[in-house]
Amino acid sequence: MTSVEFNYKLMGLQDNLKYFAYTLTSNYEDAQDLVQETFLKALTNKDKFTANTNLKAWTFTIMKNTFINNYRQNMRNNTIVDKTDDLYFLNLPKESSLGRPDSEYSVKEIQKVIAQVTPEQRKPFEMYNQGYKYKEIADELNLSIGTVKSRIFFTRKKLMEALQEK
Repeated sequence: MTSVEFNYKLMGLQDNLKYFAYTLTSNYEDAQDLVQETFLKALTNKDKFTANTNLKAWTFTIMKNTFINNYRQNMRNNTIVDKTDDLYFLNLPKESSLGRPDSEYSVKEIQKVIAQVTPEQRKPFEMYNQGYKYKEIADELNLSIGTVKSRIFFTRKKLMEALQEK
């Protein structure tokens, strides 16, 4: 198989790879990154591909292995090993600039501005800040995801404008 044929067949798998990447990552941007990384690995290792075999299975295997390796690396990077007596580092309080004397705004000022926003704008914003995903907010409030996103965006915009005025 020539390089041109290989590249053409590989590009023909792009939609399938995007779908598979999204099923692995559940995030559009991460899926795009995974597809690009898979293409890069497939192109740099095309000499290892055996002609007249299943190119789709080969690239899907590259993608799956890349995803697993990235996941394991992220888990290792996010793991804190505390070998101190009494787990000193793990028990340190998480620092937050909110409520500190040197912070630009106090929590009360921010909450006061949020309270001035209409309830239909405020509820999705508060749920988002509590860690809910857009889909969860939309399901809970019986709204479309687009409506949820726009309400959060406009509430955030109003909050920034109001805090700049103070």
